Amino acid sequence: MIQLDDRGLLAAIVQDADSGRVLMHAYMDAEALKRTLAGPDAWFYSRSRQKLWHKGETSGNFLKVVKVEHDCDSDTVLVKVTPSGSACHTGSQSCFDAGVMNNNSINAEGISNNLGPGILNELIDVIKQRSTVKPEGSYTAELLKEGTGRIAQKIVEEAGETAIASVNQTLDDVANEMGDLLYHCMVLLVSLGMPAEQVWAVLAKRRG
Repeated sequence: MIQLDDRGLLAAIVQDADSGRVLMHAYMDAEALKRTLAGPDAWFYSRSRQKLWHKGETSGNFLKVVKVEHDCDSDTVLVKVTPSGSACHTGSQSCFDAGVMNNNSINAEGISNNLGPGILNELIDVIKQRSTVKPEGSYTAELLKEGTGRIAQKIVEEAGETAIASVNQTLDDVANEMGDLLYHCMVLLVSLGMPAEQVWAVLAKRRG
């Protein structure tokens, strides 16, 4: 019998049924597992959006289910699929394209020394938490309360400050202003209830 964790979730490893290559790691709740077993596509549970996730619905990169197996503890499933495109939101075939053993950003404890674009997903999680908990004195909570119009205005302001910094100031100033711009963009996504994956999919198409 499949065992869900205390959050009602189940780890899922996705593997290319033909090549055996591991494509991605995600989570399922009971409904996602039910839909995956019913086929034809793999479904997951998005922890950041807290909702069911039909993989490929936005990008078109569906995962056609071939077989589903569980491990000896029945707390992880292996989903063998035929991918119709890239499995990773970055546009890569697999989320595991980055090698760890030869990666200088990983220290002896296995912890990355470098921040990367994944920080945006972490930031979105924090913003969503602020929108729910609304802690007193939180700028994020107050900005969300003021609404999408105010957030959009801030984005215009921050874009202008970023442009000015790029011409007249130091690279540190540019980094600070661009950080403010990206932060407000992430707040806008949460305000709109828009999944960040929709933006990542657009970016992936612009790599040419």
